[in-house]
Amino acid sequence: MEAWVVIASALIAALLGAGIVALVLRRPADDGAAAAAASQAAEAQQKALTSLMDAQLQLSGRLAAMADAQAKREAELSRTLNERLDSVSKRLGDSLEDNTKKTSETLSSLHTRLALIDEAQKKIGELSGQMVGLQDILANKQARGAFGEIQLNDLVTSALPPSAYSFQTTLGNGSRVDCLLKLPNPPGAIAVDSKFPLESYRALIDAKTDDEKTKAMRLFRDAMRKHVEDIAAKYIIPGETADSALMFLPSEAVYAELHANFPATVEASFKAHVWIVSPTTLMATLNTVRAVLKDAQMREQAHLIQAEVDKLMNDVSRLDTRVSNLGKHFGQAQEDIRQIGISTDKITKRGERIAELDIGEEEENGSLAPPAGQRDLLAGD
Repeated sequence: MEAWVVIASALIAALLGAGIVALVLRRPADDGAAAAAASQAAEAQQKALTSLMDAQLQLSGRLAAMADAQAKREAELSRTLNERLDSVSKRLGDSLEDNTKKTSETLSSLHTRLALIDEAQKKIGELSGQMVGLQDILANKQARGAFGEIQLNDLVTSALPPSAYSFQTTLGNGSRVDCLLKLPNPPGAIAVDSKFPLESYRALIDAKTDDEKTKAMRLFRDAMRKHVEDIAAKYIIPGETADSALMFLPSEAVYAELHANFPATVEASFKAHVWIVSPTTLMATLNTVRAVLKDAQMREQAHLIQAEVDKLMNDVSRLDTRVSNLGKHFGQAQEDIRQIGISTDKITKRGERIAELDIGEEEENGSLAPPAGQRDLLAGD
């Protein structure tokens, strides 16, 4: 900025000097003052040109310095931009690589999950077909009855030994019961009959209005009471069966609905000695039956156990006598051993005394005089 100011000042001074010279040249030559003024103006112009050249040189140097600085700044800026671009490119490349890897993993996981979903859909389709088949089975009364009997069969066979039950047994009154639990007296054989009031239960579940619900509840109650009355009449036979029977409902939902909303029907079944059971409660009942059977078997075998215990006591008594006799034999043997020890001691002492004997000189009468020790030996103990 200062360089441009200096250049502008020098140009103004040069223009002024040129104007003065022009004015002087227009006057007469003999005017001395004008000549002097012209000379001064020429000198001023020369100085202005010199100053202008110096300013031009300074300006050239400054411009060169500015160009150099500008070049350095541009180089630094270019280097910085390149570094930043390289850093951004590296981060972008790493990010793209990471995203590509994650995307690949996600796609792989998605493919696996899609395969699982496809497999699940196939199973759901198969299950739907099975449910449709089950609905078809339950829609038929005979098929529904067979379904309950099969479930009853599975529960009983899994909980009791084969000797404790029989299926489709004909009783003395000609009635055929689904299952007969063979318990000892009391209580005796217990009849189990499977019932499945599905139509009335579905009507109760599907009822939308109060009137429909009231009608469905009446139908369900009547159906259950009829089943209770039939079982009490057919399967409770004095002298042949127990004084109670079981009605098996193969549906926990029907059992829960009955006990939740029909207490009067449940009470009526209690009075008729017909106990209503579901798969869960039947399993608990069968476990109780198994415990009763084990207790009965133990009572049946009690006399055998008692006889074996008596035999065992006799064996123990004989063993005690024989041990006592053996003790006597051991005592007599010890006494004999003691007596033998006494005899061996005596023999040992006599042998020692014999070893100590000395032969004396012959007496005048020709006999030998035994020493004192020999006399003692001959005299005995």
